[in-house]
Amino acid sequence: MKLLEGKTAIITGASRGIGKGIAGVFAQHGANVAFTYSSSSEAAITLENELQSHGVKVKAYQSNAANFEAAQQLVANVLEDFGAIDVLVNNAGITKDNLLMRMGEEDFDKVIEVNLKSVFNMTKAVQRTMLKQRQGSIINMSSVVGVKGNAGQTNYAASKAGIIGFSKSVALELGSRNIRSNVIAPGFIETEMTAKLDEATVEQWRAGIPLKRGGSPEDIANACVFLASDLSSYITGQTLHVDGGMLT
Repeated sequence: MKLLEGKTAIITGASRGIGKGIAGVFAQHGANVAFTYSSSSEAAITLENELQSHGVKVKAYQSNAANFEAAQQLVANVLEDFGAIDVLVNNAGITKDNLLMRMGEEDFDKVIEVNLKSVFNMTKAVQRTMLKQRQGSIINMSSVVGVKGNAGQTNYAASKAGIIGFSKSVALELGSRNIRSNVIAPGFIETEMTAKLDEATVEQWRAGIPLKRGGSPEDIANACVFLASDLSSYITGQTLHVDGGMLT
């Protein structure tokens, strides 16, 4: 059963990791996918070709979601190419980890700009279209760190906690127009980035998780499919923890 048949989704930061997983599962479920990437055009083109094999429309866009004008232009381009936007997944994000005493102002500002301001930019850009359609699902990617904090990640934790507050406010503002806004808070997800960590560190992480394993991008993608689909039509303003029980 294809849960997203006929829907069009924008996914930011989808050339690798969690975003790539979301784009793949969305295409399998029949969604037309517009996705953004920042620099890795080769990976983006490969993914675009790969996803088209599911018989859906797919297009990659090089765009910086942290830039207000770029977000406006992206949405205009997607509307021209696809005709509608039913789902927005704000997934683009970066880390610049350091203890607060060593963290420079630039490293704080950059993480807030890319992780949090991008959510404002993209939500603002799709709002008018979703209001016209009187329907839409906005899914914002937070983190277990945004809920419980983490030493060495004050900037990242602040950005991810901010996403939760922003999403709840959007849910209250747009609910009467049948536009839903929800959050996914992933735990330890094993991607290309975590593959660079040494095995002992990864094993230590896994041991501390009740399900005794790291999550996969597909675990996050499946939760996104639920929130993007009509199965969750009465759910808004919520944070779904996909973390193997880390916050239990």
